[in-house]
Amino acid sequence: MIARPAQRLAVAALSALALLAGGAAAQSYPSRPVRVIVPFAPGGATDIIARLVAQKLADRLGQSVVVENKPGAGTTIGNAEVAKAKPDGYTLLFAPTPFVISQVVYPTLPYDPQKDFAPVSLLAVSPFILVVNAAFPAKSTAELVAIAKAKPGTVTFASAGNGTVPHLAGELFKLRAGIDIVHVPYKGGGPAIVDLVSGQVPMMFATPIEVSQHVQSGRLRVLGTTSLARLAAMPDVPTLSESGYPDFEVLSFFGVLAPAGTPPEIVNRVAADLAAVMEMSDVRERFAQQSAEARVLGPAAFSAFLARERDKWADIVKRSGAKVD
Repeated sequence: MIARPAQRLAVAALSALALLAGGAAAQSYPSRPVRVIVPFAPGGATDIIARLVAQKLADRLGQSVVVENKPGAGTTIGNAEVAKAKPDGYTLLFAPTPFVISQVVYPTLPYDPQKDFAPVSLLAVSPFILVVNAAFPAKSTAELVAIAKAKPGTVTFASAGNGTVPHLAGELFKLRAGIDIVHVPYKGGGPAIVDLVSGQVPMMFATPIEVSQHVQSGRLRVLGTTSLARLAAMPDVPTLSESGYPDFEVLSFFGVLAPAGTPPEIVNRVAADLAAVMEMSDVRERFAQQSAEARVLGPAAFSAFLARERDKWADIVKRSGAKVD
């Protein structure tokens, strides 16, 4: 049997070798193409932004960065693939808000969201706006709430589906305003907006880019924004915080994660390169075209951000009883 002092020396030696191996891996990284998993189908806002970031990141890394779309099951299929990937920095997850929401609306997941991922960087956030059909009589959030209180259960709101951010934004609004409005889930944002514009449903929380043309044409009216500050593109539209609901903030986010166990040197390298990418004026402009604002957080700060978002949505789901299909 090995004596305890000798055992401790052996453990220390193994740890030192592991650190040296990790350092060597980081110094040679990347020596081959890097995969970025996008848990959505091609063509959507998340995919468009991910491909832009991947292209710029490739320039920084000196290696190809290949985007692979793995849609399905509320992003959990793509997430699971990254969770099970080798933690060597060659598989990354482009993670949008459903990465957090899936943790609180699905009873079980094929991975452990707290243990199977290493946060790398938050890249950007995107607020929502509260819009109503132009024929709906409310001209302000206060008037909307008054109508809903006068006729409980008669005002409906659309969303892209159960468990989506617009759905949960509506549930939060119900809780904060103390009103009874009825959720109408659709199979995607497109069909929801079609019915919103036609007047089949009177209200919805949507991203500015989704409804901008209908707002400009006068078919939809904006009552408020879910950011804490007014949007530069809509300076006359008050925030919901200003409208009587302090600290009302609902944001979509875009970030990058790696499999747990990825060497810290690689995580920090990728985080630094992503921060540099997000400083590029053309990248910021493209994000702005998707109604997203650059907000870079490194690994530790992004980890804390994810924990806050998870706690917030868990509370909303519990209090509202929101469920997925």
